[in-house]
Amino acid sequence: MKKRSLIIALTVGIVVFYACKKSTSGPEPSPTPGAFDKVAMLTDYADKIIIPGYSTMQQKILALQVASDAFLAAPSTATQAAVKTAYTDVHLQYVRIAAFQFGPAETNLLDVFANFSGGLDYSFTTAGQLTGFSIDSSTIENNISSGTYDLTLMSRSSLYSQGFPAINYLFFGPNAIAKFNSNTANRVKYAKAIIARLKSLVDTVANGWTTYRSEFISNTKTNAGSPIGNLVNQFAYQIDLLKGPRIGWPFGKQSNGSLFVSKTEAYFAGISTALAIENLSALKNTFTGGGSGKGMSDYLVALNKAALNTDVLAQFDVALAKLRLVPDPLSSSLTSHSAEVDQAYKEIQKLLTLLKTDVASATAVQITFVDNDGD
Repeated sequence: MKKRSLIIALTVGIVVFYACKKSTSGPEPSPTPGAFDKVAMLTDYADKIIIPGYSTMQQKILALQVASDAFLAAPSTATQAAVKTAYTDVHLQYVRIAAFQFGPAETNLLDVFANFSGGLDYSFTTAGQLTGFSIDSSTIENNISSGTYDLTLMSRSSLYSQGFPAINYLFFGPNAIAKFNSNTANRVKYAKAIIARLKSLVDTVANGWTTYRSEFISNTKTNAGSPIGNLVNQFAYQIDLLKGPRIGWPFGKQSNGSLFVSKTEAYFAGISTALAIENLSALKNTFTGGGSGKGMSDYLVALNKAALNTDVLAQFDVALAKLRLVPDPLSSSLTSHSAEVDQAYKEIQKLLTLLKTDVASATAVQITFVDNDGD
């Protein structure tokens, strides 16, 4: 993961730490001689998980375009339901590949433009602040009214008015069907634009893996920015996002118990818990190599860290079991199932410690992202 301090210019300057890179890292770990093939592991990751994952994402976005075009041509509860199904498929697939935010994804800032979560720089104190999984409905409505906008701008208002947040608001927000019926031209234009933008980003990243693949599988180092370094960092980063923006922040873990229910991911679609479960399940699947290939768990065993590997896999299972006790919509469960949410949060925190500290140490990988909400 390359060093990236994402500077976003607003009235007051904001720095979002998307990812960082330091110049030093620990010595290369030494697996049992001849016992582990890192090239084979990286090849399995590329050919069996990452590239097929992006290909599936492309197919699901095409299905979303078809469903959304049908809705935009004839807004109704039936066509809206079809969009909801297609949207859910796309968003679930996106969180399955969320750990691959390096290489072409990092170059094109896929996660920033598609599903901005504010990074790990927790700072909001009111529901109106654009942090976490916010939706900037004001900017969305202004863009629709004016008919002019630049979706490549690096500002919080731009990032929170496109991608999944904007799709959520436009298609499933309050009075969505009526709004399309009463303000058709510009609203349809904007809805098509944000889906086309998402498709373009994913296509660019997927196509980028055609050339990046050889670089990815041939670099077996563990220093900052290496494939193994990126994978270990992403395992920890994704769990940190789960602990923070996805669950902990809306649940008030950084605001003395004040809830921010509207900042749950996919708030209007009401699938926040499903996304969290799918994300965590996919992370475990990736950690183990997808069941049919070599993965980080095999690497740990080769490093004589079998006990740590067992602990990590067991903690994945515990955290998943606790998450599955939290029903959707998460925005409601923050109050109606607060005990279950709290238990899931605590188990996710334990998993984060294992990945961010123990696995990183065992693999001699430098954790290169920054958060300021504490672990």
